[in-house]
Amino acid sequence: MIAKELDTQFQEALTIASRMTQGSLPQDVQLRLYALYKQATFGSLEPRKTPTYHLRDAFKTNAWMQISHLTADEAKEQYIEIINSLLKK
Repeated sequence: MIAKELDTQFQEALTIASRMTQGSLPQDVQLRLYALYKQATFGSLEPRKTPTYHLRDAFKTNAWMQISHLTADEAKEQYIEIINSLLKK
């Protein structure tokens, strides 16, 4: 897929996701989307604990670390696939 097409599709998927409510998605899907978004936009995680580090942050960090082997483009593609599969339901 051409990078520009991928970026366009990723932006469209982000727009669709922003209209979804948290209550409409299982937590594991929310975490996966969060991790893929972070990997696609920021790259691999560099974990660091801060005094404000909470359990919720640990789940998000873990989800991101699990997909840190993906490239930004691979993360975008998987994000798009998840959003498209949710739309089909």
